[in-house]
Amino acid sequence: MKFRPCIDLHNGKVKQIVGETLGDSKKQVVENFVSAHDSAYYSEMFRRDGLKGGHVIMLGPGNEEAALAALRAYPGGLQIGGGIRADNAARYLEAGASHVIVTSYIFRDGELDMDNLRRIVAEVGKERLVIDLSCKQLDGEWRVVTNQWKTFSRFVVNKEHLRELEAYCDEYLVHAVDVEGKRTGILGSLVEQLAEGVTIPTTYAGGARSFADLEQFRALSRGKLDITVGSALDIFGGELPYADVVAYCNR
Repeated sequence: MKFRPCIDLHNGKVKQIVGETLGDSKKQVVENFVSAHDSAYYSEMFRRDGLKGGHVIMLGPGNEEAALAALRAYPGGLQIGGGIRADNAARYLEAGASHVIVTSYIFRDGELDMDNLRRIVAEVGKERLVIDLSCKQLDGEWRVVTNQWKTFSRFVVNKEHLRELEAYCDEYLVHAVDVEGKRTGILGSLVEQLAEGVTIPTTYAGGARSFADLEQFRALSRGKLDITVGSALDIFGGELPYADVVAYCNR
């Protein structure tokens, strides 16, 4: 179990937001935290602390410059997602990303688009691709959601599908959308299902708020999954000491 850091970018700034409020025309984006520091500040922090495999996520337009600054500050140390396609992925790898992360590019019209998946694998290689399986529960199944987490696909996150997709990527990133950014605790049933199904590195993100949550995560995942903690950390306006979380996860 490793701690995977995150840098979420919205309108060019490092923020922690409630992801489900993105793109909702009826209300404003709920921001838990807006940093006074730029993206490179956090990249340099994570590099100093030897944390690899974290992710930079571009939440909408206007984040290109900040994303590239983050990657250049920590070459080979961070992955990047948000609007990644076969025709632009190479730019981010050349800027220093270790991997590119895709969701909507390969999940289209409610289905897994195998043509686009094969296209990006051909472009960057399986070993530099992370598939984001951010999901919500529907009728007792975990379904991948796209379009700023508003649209349910018909793709079910289960053992069979996880094993099939492993042939095309190096890692999974899974946001538990129902709790992401809400600091309400991890989704234990999803953690257990992921731990049962995956054989490649997989990072879970969503809801972690305390050391009790981290202990529960370690037990449910049997050490097979890594975890991201965002809004709860003191470096992002929360109360959980970042340094202590890093030490706990890496012990």
